[in-house]
Amino acid sequence: MAVTSQGTPDLPAPIVIKLGGDVLEGATLQLVAQSLSQVLTDGPTHRLVVVHGGGAQVTALAGRLGLVTKVVAGRRVTDAATLEVLKMVVAGRLNVDLCAALRARGVPAVGLHAGSGVIRASLRPPRVLAGAGDDPVDLGLVGDVTEFDRDLLSALWAASRVPVLSCLGLSDDHQLLNLNADLAASQLAAMLGAGALLAVSAVGGVRRDKDDPGSRMERLTAAEARAAIASGQVQGGMIPKLEEALVPLAAGVPCVQIVGPGEIAAGLRAPGCVGTLLVR
Repeated sequence: MAVTSQGTPDLPAPIVIKLGGDVLEGATLQLVAQSLSQVLTDGPTHRLVVVHGGGAQVTALAGRLGLVTKVVAGRRVTDAATLEVLKMVVAGRLNVDLCAALRARGVPAVGLHAGSGVIRASLRPPRVLAGAGDDPVDLGLVGDVTEFDRDLLSALWAASRVPVLSCLGLSDDHQLLNLNADLAASQLAAMLGAGALLAVSAVGGVRRDKDDPGSRMERLTAAEARAAIASGQVQGGMIPKLEEALVPLAAGVPCVQIVGPGEIAAGLRAPGCVGTLLVR
């Protein structure tokens, strides 16, 4: 059964879960697995798709291998050696460990990597980046998503499986490319006409004070999110998460939630009760 941009009339809209590298190891990973298991208990017909990154783990292994990580305006420059590390860490260890943890909790996960062609991408040309001067920057083997294999996702859902996508893409000339996981998840949610996109991070929701869990912002409109960024009220790594969250909202996804690793099921049951709910 093909998945249209707006889902199908007889099935619930897909739910996209984006997992940051900070929730993919140890006890935090177990919280993620437990919460996703509860999602399927709450709604056995849910069509889930998981997208994950792993930037911090890539940087750590690159350092152990003696590779220097080059970052320009917050974006990783990906050369051939760094791409090898990405394959080992993101499409390898993290994807395998995540799927194993999910299956241990009864979630029928199926790991997908760039070689499956589930994410198609094109090489990103040099472009001017905010904060990096006036000259175009070449990020190397970094891609922009061009399409997803919707038939493959539909086949897995029809078999009651949960696709788990690692963020590497494959170009038309079969070149592997590094992808931004937040952007890939946002584009996937928009393409599927997802019912919701949940971005899961160790910090959870947006905070007025990053060190104070009590300063959580429960709900933000797109305009309020932009204003919070412009005013400096939101800082650091939460800025790109908020910026990318606006992409699926603009494409018609009803809501985006930023939640903690153990809050996925609760967020779907009652959006806004945990984390931060973003609406148009």
